[in-house]
Amino acid sequence: MTTSATRSTAGHGPVAPPLWEQQRARLEAYANTEVNYDFSRQSEYTTATGWRLDDYEADLPAEAPGPPAAAGSFAAAQDVLRRYAFPPPDLITGIFTPDGPLEKRVMVLRAQFLFFKFYFGVRVSGVTDEAARDTPHGPAGPEPERVWGYGYRTLEGHFERGQIDFTIHKNLKTGAVQFRIHAVSQSGQIRNPFYWIGFKLFGRMLQRKFARESLKRMRALVDAALAEGAPAVLPATVATA
Repeated sequence: MTTSATRSTAGHGPVAPPLWEQQRARLEAYANTEVNYDFSRQSEYTTATGWRLDDYEADLPAEAPGPPAAAGSFAAAQDVLRRYAFPPPDLITGIFTPDGPLEKRVMVLRAQFLFFKFYFGVRVSGVTDEAARDTPHGPAGPEPERVWGYGYRTLEGHFERGQIDFTIHKNLKTGAVQFRIHAVSQSGQIRNPFYWIGFKLFGRMLQRKFARESLKRMRALVDAALAEGAPAVLPATVATA
């Protein structure tokens, strides 16, 4: 992998380095930044104690019953999720070192709203990888499902505090596949009064937009991968400037 900021393509002039190289200093700083809330008390964070709990889900193309197919809907969604390619790029861009282990990933989130850009840090809190979890979603009671995904927690300096989890589920009995988002959040400390007012006015709206657009984009990317016959495992890709 070439890392020089001055590399060029013959006849086309200099090529800008990828975002993760441009944001190397932020990534290194966030690697040593603490989570901005007490996640050991996660079970206490409810609507009654002033936290927002959100759940969203979207159906993806179904597969045949049984374990996920090598190049089916579940595998395609898993690839999209691993690459953090599902958020709407006009709202959120995830920037991370592409060859690092997922379970230790630190990301810079570049948020865009109107003419403003904000940079926040998050850290992956854990990877979920279950071959046959019992789920109550079946019409006749618990049914086994394959579950894969991960979550991340907000770091100091984030406008919010909390955790968000993204998971892909396949019902092994019916073949149904879903993408789910579960979030526990609360407003963080915002020192700039202008940003504080803006977040009070638009923060909740942007949260919901992020979830809705992420569900739609995941479905579109999975549909495109299946239409192209894309392999289950693709090279990691990151956004460019």
